[in-house]
Amino acid sequence: MKKKILFICGSLNQTMQMHSISMHFPEYSCFFSPYYIGGLRDAFVNKIFNRSILGGNYKIQTEAYFNTNKLPVDYKGLHHDYDFVFTCQDLIIPENIRNKKIFLVQEGMTDSERFRYYLVKRFSLPRFFAGTAATGLSDAYNLFFVASEGYKDMFLNKGINPDKIRVTGIPNFDNARSYLNNDFACWHYVLAITSNLREVMEYENRKQFILKAQSIANGKMLIFKLHTGENHKRATREINKWAPEAIVLTFGNTNHLVANCDVLVARRSSVVYIALALGKEVHADIPNSVLQQLLPIQNNGTSARNIALSTKQYLDKLPNEYYAMYHSIQTQKQSLQYNSRDYSYYEEVCA
Repeated sequence: MKKKILFICGSLNQTMQMHSISMHFPEYSCFFSPYYIGGLRDAFVNKIFNRSILGGNYKIQTEAYFNTNKLPVDYKGLHHDYDFVFTCQDLIIPENIRNKKIFLVQEGMTDSERFRYYLVKRFSLPRFFAGTAATGLSDAYNLFFVASEGYKDMFLNKGINPDKIRVTGIPNFDNARSYLNNDFACWHYVLAITSNLREVMEYENRKQFILKAQSIANGKMLIFKLHTGENHKRATREINKWAPEAIVLTFGNTNHLVANCDVLVARRSSVVYIALALGKEVHADIPNSVLQQLLPIQNNGTSARNIALSTKQYLDKLPNEYYAMYHSIQTQKQSLQYNSRDYSYYEEVCA
């Protein structure tokens, strides 16, 4: 029987990343699930965080992707005993994977380290309270695959274990030039990417953002692409009020839109990396000098393979490390200087 891997997905971007990685594990049986918490908390949290990757449009798009690509789904990973797990985020670690080997993949840009982030760090509050700024803080994973050396340095500054970080690049952001091959009919416009800041209880002056994009366009074609997780009716109404000449899109391949634009205007969106890699003019909340340092590796789309190879190398070395620790604890046991919990854990693994 083949060994089994569970891929926990989230947004459409994260789901595509997980699918790409799974293609490099043909010797395994791969199953997929939307992002979840597990247990009795699901119903409550799904209502509160319906505009997060736990539900709403994110979940709808993920399940549609599963169906379109005929991926085997094991919702919440309940039907199989998995050898290890890939997850798109560690803000929540479901209970049923906590005893598994876990591999975390960076999704793209992370939230800024605001007041809530420092509250989480200081008082050990639930990580999701800080948003994706708390990515990697769980330390519940075996390896963490990141986009670039710049991001590695950023995560190290947050106190993440350096032995667990691997700079591999990340799928969807490692081959920006591939997005130039598209069938979107427009070129040479200003593209404004909106955010879901208000939906995650953060302040945004949307009128200011719209007028900024309008000023940068200065009569040039202006297209707004709405964020998946925001209130589309409200956003469309606001754009029609303050920039009535602009085109509003609620769907479509955002990377293709970026590839065809001349200028990108955004808040904190991962697509700024596609724009910068393609040499576009970028206006964002983060200075371009910082974004250039964080820019994901452009490796012609080989990040998924890099992640798979790094995972297999880690797993190949793992048994020797476990046996060494097991032998060490056995020696300590003879002198009654051992941790019984550690001994039983390694004894079970080596069995």
